[in-house]
Amino acid sequence: MKLHALGLLTMLVGCAVAPTGPSVMALPGSGKNFGQFRNDDRQCRDYAYQSIGGANADAAVADPGMRHAMAGTLIGAAAGAMIGGSHAAGVGAGTGLLVGSMSGGEYSQHAATRSQRNYDNAYVQCMYGKGQKVPVSAEFAADHARASPPPKRRSQATEAPFYPPPPPR
Repeated sequence: MKLHALGLLTMLVGCAVAPTGPSVMALPGSGKNFGQFRNDDRQCRDYAYQSIGGANADAAVADPGMRHAMAGTLIGAAAGAMIGGSHAAGVGAGTGLLVGSMSGGEYSQHAATRSQRNYDNAYVQCMYGKGQKVPVSAEFAADHARASPPPKRRSQATEAPFYPPPPPR
C-alpha cells in the first residue's frame, strides 16, 4: 500500500512537461506567402526547442520535482525515526513524501513556466529575424512611438480648406 501511494505521488510530481509549441501568435510577414510562413514556423519551432535543451527538456523540468519528493521522504523518515522510533519513521516518511511532492510539483511547474517563456522568446526572435509578424508588448510599442519624431505638418497655406458635407435631409 505504501509503495502504491509512493508511486502515485511520484507520478504526479512529474506532470509538468516541456513546451511542445509556442504560446504566442505569429502571422505571415508582408510579402510572405503562407508556404514561406509554414516553413519558417517549422524551422523556428525546431530552433526554440533546441534553445531550451532539445530532447532533454522534459527531463530538465521533471527531475527537480522528483528530487524534492525523494528528499522530503528521506528527511521525513529520519525525523520520524528520531522522534518516535520505527513506527514514527513510516509516518514521517509519508508526511515527508507528501510535503516533498507538493514542493516538487510547485518547483516543476515553475520550471515548466520558465521553459515555456524561454521557448517563446527564442521562437519570436527567430520568426522576427525571418521577416514574419510577431507580437510586441504594449510597453515596447509605446517606447517605439515616443522615440519616433512627430510627423511634419504641412503649412496651412498649402492645404486646401476642408468643408464638411451638409447634413442629410
